[in-house]
Amino acid sequence: MSIKRQLSLTLLFSIFLTACGASSAPTTAPATKAQPQTLTVFAAASLTDAFTEIGAAFDAAHPNVTTTFNFAGSQALRTQIEEGAPADVFASASSKEMETLVTGTFVGADVSQVFLSNKLVVILPVDNPAVLEKLEDLANPGIKIVLAAEEVPVGKYARQALDLMDASFGTGYKDKVLANVVSNEDNVKQVAAKVQLGEADAGIVYMSDVVAAPELKSIEIPAELNVIAKYPIALLIKSENADLAAKFIEYVLSAEGQAVLAKWGFAPIK
Repeated sequence: MSIKRQLSLTLLFSIFLTACGASSAPTTAPATKAQPQTLTVFAAASLTDAFTEIGAAFDAAHPNVTTTFNFAGSQALRTQIEEGAPADVFASASSKEMETLVTGTFVGADVSQVFLSNKLVVILPVDNPAVLEKLEDLANPGIKIVLAAEEVPVGKYARQALDLMDASFGTGYKDKVLANVVSNEDNVKQVAAKVQLGEADAGIVYMSDVVAAPELKSIEIPAELNVIAKYPIALLIKSENADLAAKFIEYVLSAEGQAVLAKWGFAPIK
């Protein structure tokens, strides 16, 4: 065999081995990043502080997720959902608003679950210019009281509590208190803000609002005169992130989520 032919065969053999080696080498698929997701939660205004903290912890545990919140009165949120506002989770301060969404097939039947409770308390400005010391003082003529509007859950609960006080303090008490109301607000945070700014001598809010504004003075409402709010939570039928919404609700119900809620003055459901 000629040297030239031998070199040609050697070269061809080398090319063959190189090709075989390349074809047999394992291929590694490029890593795919998790697609970013946005979870939209509609929540009662009283949940602002607690859910903001819960949302930050949830996002930290799910790096590709951004949780956005719409905080408002539960009645306003329910209306927005009915009008087509996109949302994944609804957390209400009233079972009435949730039941309305179930009837309208925005929330599945037997899907919602109560996840906490809240009680009422009377708040006063730091300087307490009206010198209010007890519940009976709310009926004193000339003082300025701010409540949430009657269609707002906390406004409804406040009036129910006034009914109980009326029976305890004497007929006419509720009418005298309501005569002192100078403003009816769209949500509980607005009630607290009015009192904080000194635009009212007193307001009726949730215990969680007192925790969020510790500088305010308060008058406790005893259990027999109080109304306990129970908060339901549910994912919405039209949610585009149902699995993620379910995980958020699971986190809210977890020991960690419940600890955050307790920190902000909410009570567990017994």
